[in-house]
Amino acid sequence: MLSKAKGVLFDLDGTLLDTADDLGATLNYLLNRYGFKPVSSAQYRLVASDGVYPLLDLGFKEQLVNYDKLQLRQEFLDYYLLNLAEYTTLYPGIAELITAIEAANIPWGIVTNKPGFLTEPLLTNFPQFCNSRTNISGDTIAQSKPHPAPMFLASKEIGVAAEHIWYLGDAKRDIEAGNAANMTTVVAKWGYIKDQNACTTWQADHMVDDPLQLLEIIKQASRTKNNQTS
Repeated sequence: MLSKAKGVLFDLDGTLLDTADDLGATLNYLLNRYGFKPVSSAQYRLVASDGVYPLLDLGFKEQLVNYDKLQLRQEFLDYYLLNLAEYTTLYPGIAELITAIEAANIPWGIVTNKPGFLTEPLLTNFPQFCNSRTNISGDTIAQSKPHPAPMFLASKEIGVAAEHIWYLGDAKRDIEAGNAANMTTVVAKWGYIKDQNACTTWQADHMVDDPLQLLEIIKQASRTKNNQTS
């Protein structure tokens, strides 16, 4: 039996925002600069939310050992910071989901492993996020997902006990962090998931195909709870 959602938290990349094309464009900028062939969207989307080094591994392949990885990482981040929202978009249905959550007076926020110096300027490009009660980045505290500490901090900041929060993400670490915090966990199947079958083993409470499906599930849980108490 699902508890009524009194708060909702979201992952960012691959859940609220499709950031893959800006990350891919950054990688291809570096590859062109160093004389390597570009990678396709189909390739970089598989590792878009895994961080800088997996993207560098994808592009430079076995030649990466011949370069200073720290320098390449910094060049990647410098370029990406200047081009955060050239191609990045809200996933279809996210704006409507947020509007409905706010209309129901449910506080919500964001917990991402993206570093704060990228998270904060990225969010300013999307007015839909202006009412987020908390934006926890990967370096806000010492621990990041899959550790539950960021989840508990977000719970405190939105003023809702963790067991009454629903957390939506597209990676195993998201579900692990939410489960460890005793939240209701939901897999965003539209995100950067390499193997759709694998996410069935993550022990999430739900898997949803699109954002509006999550909204309907929240409504159903609320109706069930209200019927039980009436």
